[in-house]
Order: sequence, then structure tokens, then C-alpha cells
Amino acid sequence: MLLVGIENTERRRDLTGPTDIASDREIAAVVGGSATFRAFIERELMPLIGTFYKVSGERSIIGESLAGLFVVETLFVQPGLFDTHIALDPSLWWNAEQWWREAGSRLETNAGMQARLILAAAGDSGNSAAHLVDALCRNPLPGLRWTYAPHPELQHATIFRGLERDVLRQAFSGEALAEPDCSAARSD
Repeated sequence: MLLVGIENTERRRDLTGPTDIASDREIAAVVGGSATFRAFIERELMPLIGTFYKVSGERSIIGESLAGLFVVETLFVQPGLFDTHIALDPSLWWNAEQWWREAGSRLETNAGMQARLILAAAGDSGNSAAHLVDALCRNPLPGLRWTYAPHPELQHATIFRGLERDVLRQAFSGEALAEPDCSAARSD
């Protein structure tokens, strides 16, 4: 396994999509660059890594907070870029909770996707991840294998360190992901 960390100078620009929400635009001077960042990963970084290292076709992405938002967005807008998507306490509040609100239609658009999603939420982060879980439960796709784990004992600031080893083992163990519990999914 080759693990690549991407340092950037404009995290909030690179990890967020466009927004018209005033409070979103207040968090940084420039936001909304996720499509450009994703294109950099696909067109520049991945080919560059392939020139220096022997790599398989298997690709995974992990992110927490705004990086977790980027992971979820990438799953919905370009599901074939990565095989496994790991989103730890993603900032799904961004752009009026766009990604869980649009999840159903995005899943319909990408009905043939073949991907894995490992989703976890901290105890202090509201209900956005649970809403995304509801959308995933209501719109099952045969090629999307996913699991969700709430972690009330962890906080937004501690979830990455608390789970990184476990979720990486889970992602690369070769074992099937635990089936999500959709019994409580809303039907509206």
C-alpha cells in the first residue's frame, strides 16, 4: 500500500464546492475549488505517482471534516475516481447541506457506480451524517457497498486520530463491509 498525503495552502478553497450561503463564504477568502482540486488529483498527481511507483488500479481516499465533505462530493460527482471513499465526520452542513439533500438524485444519476463508502460521525456533529445514511438506505445501489458508524464517544476534533487505523484496516482487509442498519431509515 502506498499512502499519499496532500499538503495544501488553501484547504477551505480546495475542499469545498461552490456556495451561495453567506455563512459558508465567511469561513475563508476563497471557497469553491473542489472541482479544480479533484482535477489536479486525477490529471496531475495520480499520473505522477504512477511514474515513480508501481501502483495497482485500486485507489482510495480518506478525509475528515472538510476533507470528508470532499470525499462525499467526489463519490457523487466522480464515483469512478476512487474505489474506496472514507469520510470521517464530513462537514455535510456545507452549502445548506447540499450533499445529503441531493444524495437520492445523485445516486440515481450514478446507478451503475461501483464503490465502497466508509462513513463515521462524531458525537458533537449534529445529524447531517444520519441524514446521508437515510438517503443511502432509501436509494440502494447494487454496486455501492457502504457502512456507517456513529461514534458518540469521539468529537469532531478527535475522530481522525481515534479512527484512522481502524478504518484503514477495514478498507484494506479484503473483508466485506458490515451491512448498514437501514431499519430506522426515514421513508419520506
